[in-house]
Amino acid sequence: MQKMTKTEAYAFLASGTRTGKLATVRADGRPHVAPIWFVLDGDDLIFNTWHESVKGKNLVRDGRIALTVDEESAPYAFVLVEGTVEIIEDDPAECLKWATRIGGRYMGADQAEAFGKRNSVPGEYLVRIKVSKLIAQKELAAW
Repeated sequence: MQKMTKTEAYAFLASGTRTGKLATVRADGRPHVAPIWFVLDGDDLIFNTWHESVKGKNLVRDGRIALTVDEESAPYAFVLVEGTVEIIEDDPAECLKWATRIGGRYMGADQAEAFGKRNSVPGEYLVRIKVSKLIAQKELAAW
């Protein structure tokens, strides 16, 4: 097992179509984990979610998160992000821009615009993760 550098960790987060697993805190203190699609903007991670989703409600109430993204094939790797979020809800142009980029990453360029329009409607939050801690390991199964 080897520690990734910050540069390697962000390259890992930016590559491919890995789904993040986002942990938030419910009102009663229980954890909630949900899959997210995301893109990077510098050191921030950006995703969107519906305002009435469990994660959306949790994030409004308590902006602390943990997110893990992993490589599910040998030699295996992961990045764990801890941080807080900024929620943007009244900027349709910004929401459309980022939702379209997310759609392009995960759905392909031919479906990016449709995905962006579908995920930038009123009630959809644009969420920016501000990273406070990054833990990243690679070659977990290497000898």
